[in-house]
Amino acid sequence: MKKVVVGLSGGVDSSVAAYLLKEQGYDVIGLFMKNWHDDSVTISEECPWLEDSNDALIVAEKLGIPFQTVDLSVEYKERIVDYMFNEYERGRTPNPDVLCNREIKFDVFMKIALQLGADYVATGHYCRKGTILNEDGTETYQLLSGKDPNKDQSYFLCQLSQEQLSKTLFPIGALLKPEVRKIAAENNLITADKKDSQGLCFIGKVHLPEFLQQKLKPKKGVIVEVPSDAAQFSTMVPEFQNEREKLTFRAEKPVYNESDGKVVGEHQGAHYFTIGQRKGLNVGGTKEPLFVIDTDVDKNIIYTGQGKAHPGLLRNTLFIKDDELHWVRPDLSLEVDGTMKVMARIRYRQPLQAATLYKVENGLFVDFKEKQSAITEGQFAAWYLNDELIGSGVIS
Repeated sequence: MKKVVVGLSGGVDSSVAAYLLKEQGYDVIGLFMKNWHDDSVTISEECPWLEDSNDALIVAEKLGIPFQTVDLSVEYKERIVDYMFNEYERGRTPNPDVLCNREIKFDVFMKIALQLGADYVATGHYCRKGTILNEDGTETYQLLSGKDPNKDQSYFLCQLSQEQLSKTLFPIGALLKPEVRKIAAENNLITADKKDSQGLCFIGKVHLPEFLQQKLKPKKGVIVEVPSDAAQFSTMVPEFQNEREKLTFRAEKPVYNESDGKVVGEHQGAHYFTIGQRKGLNVGGTKEPLFVIDTDVDKNIIYTGQGKAHPGLLRNTLFIKDDELHWVRPDLSLEVDGTMKVMARIRYRQPLQAATLYKVENGLFVDFKEKQSAITEGQFAAWYLNDELIGSGVIS
C-alpha cells in the first residue's frame, strides 16, 4: 500500500483531499504545518493557526488517520519572511504563496514526509498532474490547471520542479469547489462550511504595514501625481535595429523625477507600497482615484497617476533574468533566439493573456499582445501551453 502524507491545513480542500486518498486505498497520514509564532501582526480572529490545527486534528480523527503537527517556523522565517523583507526593501513586491509552495510545502515539508516513509505528498490545491511516458521509459510530469476555472491554483505552483511533481498528488484538481464542499458535508467533515483562508500561506491574514515595520522602519516621504501626458509617454517610437532592441525598449519602465508632477501628499515609506495599489494613499480631491505607478525606495518617493488607464500603469513587455527563470518542463525550455507563443499571466486569477516568449543571452522577454496593467517587479509571470503551466519567472 502506497503511503501519502497530506498537508492538512484545517480547511475544506485538504480535508477532502485526505478523504479521497483514503477512499482510493492509500495509507494516509495528516500533517499540519505551524509556520508562525508572532500573533502581534496577524488578524487573529480571521485565521488563527490554533483553530486550524484543531480542525485538522478533528478531520484526521474522523477519517481515522494518524495526525501530527510539525513546526517549520524557523525555516519559514529564513526562506519566506526574510526574503519578503529583503524584496520590499529593494522596492520589489514578492509573492509569498509561490515561495511557500517551492520552499516550504514541496521542499522542507516534503523531506519530512519522505523521512516518514511516504511515497507521495498531497495537498488540497486546485490543479492536476499529468504524466507523459517517454520513449526511453522515463516519465515527464505535467502541471495542469484545475478543472474549476474560479479556483485554478496552478499559478501558485509555478516554481515546482520535475522532482517535486514526481512525488506529488493533487486529489481535488478535477473537482469544482461546490463538489468538494458537498463531499465534505456528506462525510460530516467539520470543515465542510468553513470559509476559505486568506492571507499568507499557513499564517493567515497579516497587517502588512505592521508586519513590514518589524524590519522596515517608517520613513516620511512625498506622493507625486504624474499627469497622463507627461513627457515620458511621448508617442515617438525610435527605429530599432533588431527585435531585441524593440523588446528592451518595450520592457523598460519610465523613469520619473519629482519635477514630472506635483506633490499631493505624504506617506510613511515607499517600501510599503506596490505598483497598481490604490488603497492607503489617503489623497482625496482627484477626479479619478490615484494608483501607484512607481516607487523609488532610494529617494523615498511614490509616483501616482489618476485612473486605471493611466499610461504609467500599462506595458506590453516584461523581462526575466536567467537566474530567476524556471521551466517546470525543462524539455520545452528555449535556446537563445528561440521564441514560443504562449498564454501567460502576471498574477493569480488574471485571465490568461496571449504572449510571445523571446529567449536572449541573459534572460527571457515575455511580450504580451495587449498592454498589461501594473507589471510589478518581484511578482511571478507564468506561461501555459493550453492548460499546462510550463514555466515561470520573477519579473525584473
